[in-house]
Amino acid sequence: MDLGIAGRIALVTGGDSGIGWHTAKLLLEEGATVVLTDRYQGELNAAAARLEAPKKRLHTIAADLDSVESIVSLRDAVHDAVGAIDILVQSAGVTGAQGLFHEIDDAGWVDTLTTDLLAPVRVTRVFLPDLRAGGWGRIVYLASEDAVQSYDDELPYCAAKAGVLAFAKGLSRTYASEGLLVNCVSPAFIATPMTDAMMDKRAAELGTDVDGAIESILQEERPYMELGRRGRADEVAAVVAFLCSDRASFVNESNYRVDSGSVATI
Repeated sequence: MDLGIAGRIALVTGGDSGIGWHTAKLLLEEGATVVLTDRYQGELNAAAARLEAPKKRLHTIAADLDSVESIVSLRDAVHDAVGAIDILVQSAGVTGAQGLFHEIDDAGWVDTLTTDLLAPVRVTRVFLPDLRAGGWGRIVYLASEDAVQSYDDELPYCAAKAGVLAFAKGLSRTYASEGLLVNCVSPAFIATPMTDAMMDKRAAELGTDVDGAIESILQEERPYMELGRRGRADEVAAVVAFLCSDRASFVNESNYRVDSGSVATI
């Protein structure tokens, strides 16, 4: 399918691996120019090498999205490299503080909310003039099933992702008349470096291997995932790429669940 984004410029945060990387791959295949950003330049360079894209259409710029100053520097570097962006994919995030509510202190809450909620707000604020300028823009936020189906051992992450949904909903109403469309994608239990680390930890706690840890999650905590497996990052990226495209010209204020049925409500 031709997504109609050849020549568009996209910024993908969290682009060195997982969903962000696979989204960048699809956008590049559709003819877009892509800027990948994440914390560490070495990891970005390795990610770019795996994409094997023309250098003029793929750029890597390291940034710490917990810092307003770093985001402003990122914007300036993006403008120097490729000009104003048309597409923002906010994929960067962390699991954050885990444990039962009484086990998590203020620092755990602040760190998680800063990365998973405030960073998307800040990135959007800094790049919003770009996205409003051309009469055509797309923002896609990576939320989570946790935004609407909370788990008691990761409440800061759940609260942050619920905040992302609320933020995106309000933002989408403000700028749609200018051609800027805002949507979310909410994955569940996708095979990414973040969930790999979670499965390594769970396997150690249970005294099993990673496959055993995954099976225990599916049986005990994700009983509605009807396909009975972890999702793949490219399966999520396909939905993200569609929402970045000209094909999604009548899609706004939406949250697409890519979760194998994990969220129990309709």
